[in-house]
Amino acid sequence: MEPDRRLPLAGLVALAGGIGMFLALHVLPPTSDISPVRRTLSEYALGTSKWAFDLAVVLIALGSALVFAELLRRGHGRVAVALGAVWVASLVLVVVFTKTNWSVGPSIGGTIHRYASVTAFLSLPLAVLAAAGAVFPAAAAWRWLARLLSAASLLWFGTIVVGVVNMAMGGVSWWRFVPLGLVERMIAGFGVAALAVLVVGLVRTGPRAAIPR
Repeated sequence: MEPDRRLPLAGLVALAGGIGMFLALHVLPPTSDISPVRRTLSEYALGTSKWAFDLAVVLIALGSALVFAELLRRGHGRVAVALGAVWVASLVLVVVFTKTNWSVGPSIGGTIHRYASVTAFLSLPLAVLAAAGAVFPAAAAWRWLARLLSAASLLWFGTIVVGVVNMAMGGVSWWRFVPLGLVERMIAGFGVAALAVLVVGLVRTGPRAAIPR
């Protein structure tokens, strides 16, 4: 295997491992009873399966770090790499600080977890948007696929913004305005899918074929 492709392929394996663990949490007990429509992914960290949630997030963070390290090595733009670093750092904070257990009450750690999650959800699709042109300089279909997946992630995040505005105007709480679990999964799913498309570009082209933009 060419050395140029080892780093992104390792990143893809780590991403796949993290995604696989999250899928397992959805279908295996005891977490299979958690509603994927109303309950967020971080709900998995409040029970005995916290280790699996943490490992899944760590694998995705590791895979992402490898991908963005390769982007940096190939000179694919400081903005994309900076946003990627924010995404990875936010995932680490999500693991270190557990989601608030509302049956106990609010906590500082839970607040940090919430803001880290918001930062992560925004930074990943923006990073892919910033990198897509450089990774796919001559492959318009792949370039637009990465951009469309990133845009879909941001649009799903926009439903939360609409909910916040609706609440400010006297409507129901934003977390009841949207099916929060489903929305979060769509944000994360489309964002990670967009990142996976970037990996395809890094594996297909190699650094000599890429033109920094």
